[in-house]
Amino acid sequence: MSKQLHIRVEDSVLEALTKYTDSENVSVQDFVVDAIMQTLTRYNARKNDSSARFEFIDLFAGIGGMRIAFERAGGRCVYSNEWNKYCQQTYFANFGEQPDGDITKVPADSIPDHDILVAGFPCQPFSIAGVSKKNSLGRATGFEDKTQGTLFFDVCRILKAKRPKAFMLENVKNLCSHDKGNTFRVILESLEELDYEVFYQVLDGQNYVPQHRERIIIVGFDRKRYGKDISFSFSITPITPKPVMKDILEKNVDDRYTLSDKLWSYLQEYSQKHKAAGNGFGYGFALSDGISRTLSARYYKDGSEILIPQEGRNPRKLTPRECARLQGFPDSFIIPVSDTQAYKQFGNSVVVPLMSDVAYLVAKKLDTLDASQRKSYKKEVV
Repeated sequence: MSKQLHIRVEDSVLEALTKYTDSENVSVQDFVVDAIMQTLTRYNARKNDSSARFEFIDLFAGIGGMRIAFERAGGRCVYSNEWNKYCQQTYFANFGEQPDGDITKVPADSIPDHDILVAGFPCQPFSIAGVSKKNSLGRATGFEDKTQGTLFFDVCRILKAKRPKAFMLENVKNLCSHDKGNTFRVILESLEELDYEVFYQVLDGQNYVPQHRERIIIVGFDRKRYGKDISFSFSITPITPKPVMKDILEKNVDDRYTLSDKLWSYLQEYSQKHKAAGNGFGYGFALSDGISRTLSARYYKDGSEILIPQEGRNPRKLTPRECARLQGFPDSFIIPVSDTQAYKQFGNSVVVPLMSDVAYLVAKKLDTLDASQRKSYKKEVV
């Protein structure tokens, strides 16, 4: 929901403003709103706790699931970036900061110094052909050659420029097998080339929320700072008892979330058609004492992957608040956007308590590495 704000400016200011917005091809309204948001972001950033355990940046931030995780581990976010305007709205509503847009246009040197780089970067195809050609000619290839044109390149250039102590990256499980494993190989080679000790593992969110959601987590520590003798284990602690669907369902749900007769008939016919053809496509029920399939960004279309059965009625979709709970967001998390945008946002987000556990492990490892480094330095001085 938006409201109108009327402001008065001098003729000379309006003239200068009009010239600027015309030259930048933006509307006066968008410019004024952006200026207001930037001012509020700087104001809220000054109020942040300066006694944090570590500082981190939140790239491809979405709605801030990773930020919640690393703040819970004792961190302070010093920079965020997310291009989607609706995600920016949700991020601002919950953190009082509007993330920067379009990471490809942000100079790495302009990003604040930080201890941990956090990014849930999108998976894009990498050009393997050019790399193979250079290898055949005996020429070395760096991450600039391997990853240029993909958003992962922006992660690499920021790592190179700012050299944080550690990083944590998150992506879909299929990243490992994308392009017959070539994409993941390029990612690991690029991070190794930047001189980070890299660890990775596929983790399932169902240990924390009633949802089968596998994601690959990649963690790295700076070898230039800590040396190569670094160990790390994804020794997470699942929640007990294991959560089930009834734990996240709302008691009173509006009728608009119940499927119409037309949509329910279509989903049943669609499922039967593919079942007859030997395919596994179709809707999926999430029973109250079980778990759901993976929530996706397409959930807003028909909700078919996670339907809640209702006695004597057509099944219903999850509400946006239930989707938030399915990802482990607290009920205090504000949802300021439409249902359609909320479904997309939570479908693209992370299982917050799982990421919180990994964030804690990364922070704990940094404490150990820093303590060991200080101890070695004292010995050298003596």
